[in-house]
Amino acid sequence: MTQEKIDKKKFLPAEISTGQSEKISKPSLNYWQDAWLRVRKNKGALVSLIVLIVLTIMALVGPHLNGHDYKEQNIKHNNLPPRIPVLENVSWLPFDGELENKSGEVYDAYERKNVDEYYWFGTDSLGRDIFTRVWKGTQVSLYIALLAALIDMVIGVLYGAISGFVGGRTDNIMQRITEILVGIPNLVIVILMILVLDPGIWSITLALTITGWVGMARVVRAQVLKLKQQEYILAARTLGLSNTGIIGKHLIPNLAGVIIINTMFTIPNAIFFEAFLSFIGLGLQAPHASLGTLIDDGFKVLQLYPYQMIIPGIIISLIMICFNMIADGLRDALDPKMRD
Repeated sequence: MTQEKIDKKKFLPAEISTGQSEKISKPSLNYWQDAWLRVRKNKGALVSLIVLIVLTIMALVGPHLNGHDYKEQNIKHNNLPPRIPVLENVSWLPFDGELENKSGEVYDAYERKNVDEYYWFGTDSLGRDIFTRVWKGTQVSLYIALLAALIDMVIGVLYGAISGFVGGRTDNIMQRITEILVGIPNLVIVILMILVLDPGIWSITLALTITGWVGMARVVRAQVLKLKQQEYILAARTLGLSNTGIIGKHLIPNLAGVIIINTMFTIPNAIFFEAFLSFIGLGLQAPHASLGTLIDDGFKVLQLYPYQMIIPGIIISLIMICFNMIADGLRDALDPKMRD
């Protein structure tokens, strides 16, 4: 057998360059850049973010697309099914303007009522355009989402940070106040607001302002009690930094992940709370539109005109699912320990 000769150069020690030995090949990332890379890997969160952006754009421009006002009534055009140009010719899509009566007969509702217009999501019992009303209702839901986020990030964070950082008697008094507020159901507060104010968005806004921040305040307080014992807080106090500076420059930035995660989980609850109040008649009043009032109106005629309830139901479900999926993605990205 012939033996293969191995080049002796392969046994020489590797040449080490002192200039390259300390070089970091991977780029250095800060906390937020690293979190964004984790979010990008979460396909569900990214898709939910895109869907939420599309819904937000439609909520802003949707009421102005088809030329109908959300309060405009036309009894002659009542209870018309969805009908969309081009899509009306696709047989397997429910946008052809046809209805089925109790005897099973399928008929063209637009032709029977001599209507030449297109109602993309149909009309309700008063002839109001559901497409316009759905996007007006989406505006209300997004307003509630923004309101809940602001209340949590302003009132809840400040209240919890001050309570946990100051401690002592101040902490005891502030926590007794939160326990009182926790013991009062939100529905009772809304009813009290309705007795003082008219039913509507302002009553819901005040109710959320009174009690919507309590959960965030308790979470922030617990985190502050843990963080204020850390060495960097002692060092900042030794260097003469005021309590306000310590809270603003050290505690709140280190609590950013927890604050964002809890806020994102609070938003769907606030949206559902507003929709529930509107559904039972304690929210927005006619002629104003809310997804809750649209679902309530559609529920009354569900067997005859199911589209009147299904369409707003799909929109509010998408909004709540998207916020929950984004919250899950942010939780995994900002605080991976909370995944389990």
